Parts: sequence; C-alpha cells; structure tokens
Amino acid sequence: MDKIELKVMAISRSVTQSLNYAVVLGELDGPRRLPVIIGSTEAQAIAIAIEGMSGPRPMTHDLFKNTLETLRTDLREIIISDIKEGIFYARLVLDRDGEIIEVDSRTSDALALATRFDCPIYTYELILQNAGIVLEGETEENMQLQDVAEGDDRRSGRSDSLSSYTVGELNDLLEEVLGEENYERAAQIRDEIKQRKKS
Repeated sequence: MDKIELKVMAISRSVTQSLNYAVVLGELDGPRRLPVIIGSTEAQAIAIAIEGMSGPRPMTHDLFKNTLETLRTDLREIIISDIKEGIFYARLVLDRDGEIIEVDSRTSDALALATRFDCPIYTYELILQNAGIVLEGETEENMQLQDVAEGDDRRSGRSDSLSSYTVGELNDLLEEVLGEENYERAAQIRDEIKQRKKS
C-alpha cells in the first residue's frame, strides 16, 4: 500500500470529549485532515516538543528518545497503520545499523516521538478515506496549536493573572516553572509572552 505523508497541523480541545484533545494531521499534498483524539498528557508532550521547550529532567518521551539514541537506533518514521472502532493504531519504524524493526505503539506516543525525532508521519489511503475530513475554507495560516494548558489555572486553584507581570518577570517566571517541571504553567506563560510580542 502507498503511504501518504502527514504533518501536525494543530492541537485543539476535543469537541466531543471534553477532557481530551484532537491532534489534526494534514496530508502534505492534499486537503484532507485526520483528527486523532488523545489525552491531555500526550497533547502536552507533543506541544512541548513542537515549541522546543525542555525541563531539567527528561519527560517519558524524551527518555525513550535518549535511550534509542544511546542504543544507536534511529526512529525513521511512524505509520498510522489501522483504525478499528474509531481507535487508531500505529507502528514505530526503527533503524538499528541497517536492521529495520517495527514496534506497535499507541498513536499518541508515536506522534510525541515523531515530533522529537523530527521524522515523517505516514498513513494509508484507506485510512484517510475512512477517517479523513476536508475542512472547507481552511488555510494553514488559520490553524494553530492551541494552548493545551487552557483552563489549568482554574483546576489548580490559581487565580493570579499573567497580565500583571512585565515581560522580564514573565521570562523569569518561565525559567522558574520549567525548573519545577510545571509544563502546563510554562505553556500559559509562553503564550502570554508571545501575545505581548505581537501587540
């Protein structure tokens, strides 16, 4: 079967499952999109890798990447290989000194690793036919990564507003929360800094 290459277009809160997120994958040479529902932890792991954020200690997917690199094994690609009852299945395609090894994976974990290895993401035509959608009027410019920490202040009981901080204070605060490995708060601070730079 011919493989179709995809890329991560956006991460947004799931409309149908409020505690989850949808990673929207788009085919490189076509208008179809493949929405994959994942948990908030996995969405955070993907967003952190895309944003290039890192903490003082490796997260689980970083640890897996470091382990593969230590064992001189490269992640060549991931393949979203099947869909059954609305659940996507994926495989990691590893290369160890020319030996190709395929490993079953949850799709969310495979995507989190793909963003860290910067490797291609593939699926098959049959899967895109069955689960793909075409969003009319959509352009790549108006799709973006949504803050996966949205609403976490309310859940954690935080009431302080980032708008009262200066940019310098926000940068200091960002370093502090990264040191504490509070990635959800770091995502909020990062977005506030970006918003300030735009205005």
